[in-house]
Amino acid sequence: MKKFFTFVFASCLGVMLASIVGFGLLFMTMAAFGAAAGGGNNVKVENNSVLTLDFSTAVPEKTNNVAADPMAFNFDQKKTVGLLDMVRSIEMAKDDNKIKGIFLDLSSTAMGSATATVVRDALLDFKDSGKFIYSYADNYSQGAYYMASTADSIFVNPRGGVEIKGYASSIPFFKDMLDRLGVKMQIYYVGNFKSATEPYRLNEMSADNKLQVREYMSGLYQVFLDDVSKSRNMTSQELHEIADKYELRNSKDAINYGFVDRLAYRDELIDALKNQLGLTGKKDKVKTVGIADYSTKLKKDYKTKDKIAVVFAEGSIVDGNGEAGSIGGKKYSKLIRKIRKDEKVKAIVIRVNSGGGSAFASEEIWRELELAKAQGLPVIASMGDVAASGGYYISCNADTILAEKNTITGSIGVFGMIPSAQEMLKDKLGVQFDTVKTAKFATGISPFMDIDDETGEIIQEGVDEIYEIFLQRVAEGRGMTTEEVNNVAQGRVWTGSKGKEIGLVDVLGGLDDAVEIAANKAGLDKYRISQYPTSKEPLQAFIEKITGQETSAAASIKDELIRSELGEEGYEVYMMMKEMKNMKGPQARMPFEIRTW
Repeated sequence: MKKFFTFVFASCLGVMLASIVGFGLLFMTMAAFGAAAGGGNNVKVENNSVLTLDFSTAVPEKTNNVAADPMAFNFDQKKTVGLLDMVRSIEMAKDDNKIKGIFLDLSSTAMGSATATVVRDALLDFKDSGKFIYSYADNYSQGAYYMASTADSIFVNPRGGVEIKGYASSIPFFKDMLDRLGVKMQIYYVGNFKSATEPYRLNEMSADNKLQVREYMSGLYQVFLDDVSKSRNMTSQELHEIADKYELRNSKDAINYGFVDRLAYRDELIDALKNQLGLTGKKDKVKTVGIADYSTKLKKDYKTKDKIAVVFAEGSIVDGNGEAGSIGGKKYSKLIRKIRKDEKVKAIVIRVNSGGGSAFASEEIWRELELAKAQGLPVIASMGDVAASGGYYISCNADTILAEKNTITGSIGVFGMIPSAQEMLKDKLGVQFDTVKTAKFATGISPFMDIDDETGEIIQEGVDEIYEIFLQRVAEGRGMTTEEVNNVAQGRVWTGSKGKEIGLVDVLGGLDDAVEIAANKAGLDKYRISQYPTSKEPLQAFIEKITGQETSAAASIKDELIRSELGEEGYEVYMMMKEMKNMKGPQARMPFEIRTW
């Protein structure tokens, strides 16, 4: 009996302690979340401050529209500032008397070409105020220097340098590996330029693919040459010759050719900032405010009745709801349905940054936008870094389509890809299948058996049908014939500038231009912007993961571990294989990843 009471007492004590700890943790979490949610009231910008920007994390279109990092057990996680809020923060800083300048920390950068141009233009506009921009990096990558070229003074570590070498695109091919494993990729596609399947059926790029890659890469490169050369007072031809000869081989070369203004260690950079700010005392410190904190000062308008709904569609287009940072067909069609039924919404701007994905999900989203137009709402499409394949599908019926000059668009084509491990199972593992069926096609499609010719013909017919629907959607939206669309389709990729020439784009411009066009079409003088979908604060998303409300936590942790082991380039190949494995149904997807940074 004594042992029994001892056991009961110990158990109760354990429960009480666990409860105390649990409530304590919950209290800390709520307090931290409250601080994060109300950060705008707590951030204080002091006089004579410098706004700091770094781009080590990819810039999403919308703030926090990314998956939370499950590895970062940190109650002080900063929000991921989206492109719209970043640009508006820079605009706010231009007129903020407390902000004297901007510091760009560019040792690491991760952003797409069009995103970089939008931020770069905002920085150039900031300089019109007469305020300074300083830039520093241990080493400037090509993309980092594109941003740095806006600065009044460019600093680099004496042991660092500037990398200007032109653009290139490298694509891994897996056919030989799959052949050795005994895995057959059964591929069905439409479009001579729809090269997403090439890594699984060829060992090198086709002639058509090389043609399109060379053309769009040349277009992106020319934007880089024109913008940088203008900022550094040289011709684009001079800049190209320096890149072509790889003349910038160390930090001294960067100085001699005028790409850098000063070689400096970080402590020397801080001294330069002090001088710029007029700080003469030894104990004086440079006052800084990060873009994440500063963006909390952006004012939100809840008084104006009429709204323009800006729907941010970024990431892969997937069936179902999808996760943060992806475009779930079910989620977005439901979201647009809700928006178009809101009497306060007078126009819709869909901001697209996607290389596509599921053809079915793309059609779901297209349908809801079509219904929005049918009830009289203007629909404007604004393209970011990429709006291609499925990304173009969900843009094509807009009243007006806008793109940046270095947006990647087009890729109007469809493919399906089904692996068969029959040979591998038989020859490598000694596993064979035998089947009894009551109808000719009863077995359906199985990864354990090859697809017979008749079934293959049926699948190809389905892919062809979806392509024809895609052509019709574009033709109806753009006021073209299907033949005219087919001539510029075939899965071919175009830049925004070229897209305007061939009729796939109406206006070269950004999101602000799209909103202005939407307001004009809706006849609005006063309006407010309402952003969709709702994004969660990092801490909220993190809590949902660790409490099991977010089912993708384990997968996210696994991906982070794989990334740390393989590095960025190896991880990209892994993700490419993973995406192909997870594809279901016909795909309207970009043929490759765009990397120029």
